[in-house]
Amino acid sequence: MNTNSSKPLVTEQLTPVGQAIEYDSFAIIDAEVGSHRYDLHQWPIVRRMIHANADFDFNGLTEFHPDAVSAGVMALLSRNSSIVADVEMICVGLSTTRLSHFKIRPHQFISDVDVIAQARAENTTRATQAIRKAHSLGLLNGAIVCIGNAPTALIELIRLIREEHIRPALVVGMPVGFVSAAESKDMLAELDNIPWIIVRGRKGGSTLVVAAIHALMQLAEQHERATRR
Repeated sequence: MNTNSSKPLVTEQLTPVGQAIEYDSFAIIDAEVGSHRYDLHQWPIVRRMIHANADFDFNGLTEFHPDAVSAGVMALLSRNSSIVADVEMICVGLSTTRLSHFKIRPHQFISDVDVIAQARAENTTRATQAIRKAHSLGLLNGAIVCIGNAPTALIELIRLIREEHIRPALVVGMPVGFVSAAESKDMLAELDNIPWIIVRGRKGGSTLVVAAIHALMQLAEQHERATRR
């Protein structure tokens, strides 16, 4: 919630009516969720994910590396990071106003002609090749990498972390599906040197990733304002 009424947060709804609806929704979630194990910085992320899907299962399925929230906030506040997504839907779903505030440009390569051609040539998925292209362009180190659709993208990212020592600032790993989705997130959770946020099991999706990033943006802006006082 905005604590400075003289200037609305960029990361909030742009109209009073919109803000009221969002605050009421969050209040309902807080009242109905019951107990949870998340701290004061993690809960706003989980709550916004629940809000995006009206699904209380994310209270419990969502897990955080100990450094995940601070790493995401610091990456945003650096004004020198980027977002790399597995699919266009994430990039489209992110608020351009909020991205501009943090000087962040989102990237995705899933439909690039060269990505499709390479996937056919190597008999891999487009998502795998898209992550490889992001790596070849030097975009993954220090980035917030967002995987909401393709387990193969997350598996390839983990390979690059382990074998080629890339170092994203944060991995939001929430691919949805029945083939390798749960397994890819379990693999990510085994990493202790890269911060991550995951949803265990088959559930996930681009809307969850967008919700998590928007929540991180709000935490970052609140931190920014608090340090300026």
